[in-house]
Amino acid sequence: MALVDLRDMLNHAYHNGYAVGAFDVVDLEFVAGVMEAAERCQAPVIVSLAESHFEYFDFELLMAAVVAAARRASVPVAIHLDHGAGLDTVVRAIRAGCNGVMVDASEHPLAENIRRTRAVVKTARACGVPVEGELGYVPGVEGKDAERHPGELAYTDVEEARRYVDETGVDFLAVSVGTVHGRFRGAPRLDFDRLARLNEALAMPLVIHGGTGLGDEQFRGLIAHGVAKINYYTALADAAARAVQDGARRGGGYAERLPRLRQAVREETERCIRLWGGAGRAREVLAACRPWSEVAHVIVYNVDGPDPDGVAAMMAEGRRVLSAIPGVREVVTGRAVSEDAPYRYSWLIRFCHRAVIEHYRAHPDHVAFADGWFRPVAADRITIDFECLEGDPPPAQTGPRSPSGGRGRSRS
Repeated sequence: MALVDLRDMLNHAYHNGYAVGAFDVVDLEFVAGVMEAAERCQAPVIVSLAESHFEYFDFELLMAAVVAAARRASVPVAIHLDHGAGLDTVVRAIRAGCNGVMVDASEHPLAENIRRTRAVVKTARACGVPVEGELGYVPGVEGKDAERHPGELAYTDVEEARRYVDETGVDFLAVSVGTVHGRFRGAPRLDFDRLARLNEALAMPLVIHGGTGLGDEQFRGLIAHGVAKINYYTALADAAARAVQDGARRGGGYAERLPRLRQAVREETERCIRLWGGAGRAREVLAACRPWSEVAHVIVYNVDGPDPDGVAAMMAEGRRVLSAIPGVREVVTGRAVSEDAPYRYSWLIRFCHRAVIEHYRAHPDHVAFADGWFRPVAADRITIDFECLEGDPPPAQTGPRSPSGGRGRSRS
């Protein structure tokens, strides 16, 4: 599995003078095209899903495909929520498998933007997930003509940016220096002086939204002044649309047209990766990044008191309550197949990251369920947290077992 910590990935890009593409995907052909491009380039990549596109696909279904693609990739991958509107969407995205999130409260006054972003950072950090904030306003909507959704371009102010980063604790900042979302007539004029001052003041990976329509030299200038992540969608969508139209002219069934769509997305993605300097860096990025590993919180137990219906009710309540805690990806309850098993029941609770262990243990919903429902009837229990490993298993231990490495009883 090549899913890696997004902080490490973007810090590597920032300190080594290149940018990682965050490519918005809207279906399986986009996912395949983006991943094929990254593999061909041997480059790190961010697969991004924008909340503004959720009307076009089932988010959880597409996320399952993205996570599967990341798990089988040989290159470093991060999965990012783009333009999340608020805390509920962020929690949903983390549960589905995103290991980076963006909260976009840039349309609000500075104080309100800070308040909303700070709440997201608090929750995401408890899950080990880095947060991208935005300050300033980039007009337009992804994949549409910017003239139809102009708003008023608001450049990022350097002093406000310093305050915003200090008070929110975001890991990356999306800045407005003259780009637009979607299509825009004419070449955007970028304020590189402003970008240089932002980079000097913040010394952190900067993000550009609205990459479509920029020239090669403009991209190089952005990267030279601290941009480590470039969001990209509209040009991919346009290339895909042209491929579909070309397929219609050539005839054939729907399935026969999909490879051309995937190829169009792959070619444009590959062009960007090479232009932005990520090609050939997969090995060094993998060496510099911590793997993003889930944790399995496993409990096996016996009950004293409730009949099977009471146990089933307790399990159902636990699935309902515990699955809503941020950072919990899945709650599975079980019953032993063998009648003579030493433990009759089990919980398997998947955390998105090891940071969730302490967050979950102290969360009031977990404490209330454990104290009110579970612990009074399940005194006989074993609880262990396992890091989920991918690929080759670690070498076997040949020395004496550590006292902390064996079976132990703990609070759930």
